[in-house]
Formats: sequence, structure tokens, C-alpha cells
Amino acid sequence: MPEVRGDQLASNNPSDWLVAPGWQPLVADFFGSAVGQKLLGFLGERLDAGAVIFPPQPLRALELTPPEQVRVVILGQDPYHGRGQAEGLAFSVAPGVALPPSLRNIFKELARDLGTAPPPFPNPGGSLVKWAKNGVLLLNTCLTVEEAQPASHAGRGWEVLTDAVIRHVAQGERPVVFMLWGSHAQSKRALIDMKRHKVLTANHPSPLSALRPPAPFIGCGHFGQARAWREAQGTGAVQNPG
Repeated sequence: MPEVRGDQLASNNPSDWLVAPGWQPLVADFFGSAVGQKLLGFLGERLDAGAVIFPPQPLRALELTPPEQVRVVILGQDPYHGRGQAEGLAFSVAPGVALPPSLRNIFKELARDLGTAPPPFPNPGGSLVKWAKNGVLLLNTCLTVEEAQPASHAGRGWEVLTDAVIRHVAQGERPVVFMLWGSHAQSKRALIDMKRHKVLTANHPSPLSALRPPAPFIGCGHFGQARAWREAQGTGAVQNPG
């Protein structure tokens, strides 16, 4: 088996993946299920075949944002597939990595909407760890990917776990903001009680769709709407990652 670097998955053993205590029962139930076991078997086969899989910690979103602290959910699709990019949080890249176009547009809209200066690069760059530690669940619906092969692990079982995570948050006592960008994220609306939560939808922030009607991402005002709604709820606002 080839040498495993620190920026890629090293094991298919979920005990090697850190998770906040509040998520542990849900995660344990999933990996104890037939779907979870089949997913782990698939990951083991791909690792044994020498596949380079990202990120090194697939459940990092569930490590940094405990369920009791979730105030905002931002859904992505699958991790970045370039070496050194993925750090286990939707849209986020590891420190020092050049900003992908979608993340650049997220920062552009954040600055336009809230009147803040875009964060400098490379410090803090494109890592959204600060968001994750402040109650923003940055969840991809598929949690692993192979190098240079986007969506290569889609449909292998991760979606059963991430749907359960979305459902758990949506059924919790605390009202939450869900930011659903693009058709893939918006397909999860059926899991969310639209009457209890604030659900914001727009096109995906990628350059191909960020300016496209009828719901362009640039100009959507989601960050300001989330801040106003959270303040109205008396539970605080999304913090700038800078």
C-alpha cells in the first residue's frame, strides 16, 4: 500500500474519526447498520487498491460543531478533490490553499451583504474552522472523494448519515438557519420543517451559476437575513470568519 500523507484518509475505521459526544449515538447507529458497514467495506477496498481519498477526517464537521451548538447549516455536495484542499468542512479549504472559485464568491457576497472587508489571504485564507466552532454546521452530503474524481463516492452510503444529521438538527428544539445553495442542497428541503426554521435558497456560488437568474447567489443577502433572523430569535448572528 502506498505511503499515506497527512492530507488524505488513512483508515476506514470510524473509531479513528473524531466526533463531538452529542453526535456519537447517531454516528454509531449508522456505522452499525448494513448501509454503514457496506460503506466502510467500500472505503477499505479503495484504500487497499491505493486510491487517494480526501479528507483525512471525514466527520470533522461533526467534531467541531456539536448538535447542541448548531445555529446555521450550510450544505455542500462532496469534498474538494484536489490534494491538500479538503479539510472536512463544506466549502472550506485548509490554511494556505488558494481560494476555490465558489469560496471566493461566498466571501464576495459576505463582504457585499454585511459591508465587511474580504478576509486576507493566506491568513486566515479559506479555512472556515472559525465558523464551525461558532455554530455553523458546514456539512457535505457525501463525506469522502477520490483525488481528481468529483462525486466518486456519491451514492455509496454517506447520504444516509448526512440526511440523518440534517433531520436531527431539523427536529431539535432550537430554530436554525438552513442555507441551501444550488439544486443538490435544495433537494434536502423535505427533511426540514419550513415553519420552524429559516430556510434560505439561492443558486450555487460556483462561477457557472452565481450570477444566473432567477436566484443568483451574488446579491442573495443570505448573511444579512441570517443575522437579522438570529438576532430576532435572540440567539446571535453568524460571525465573519476573518
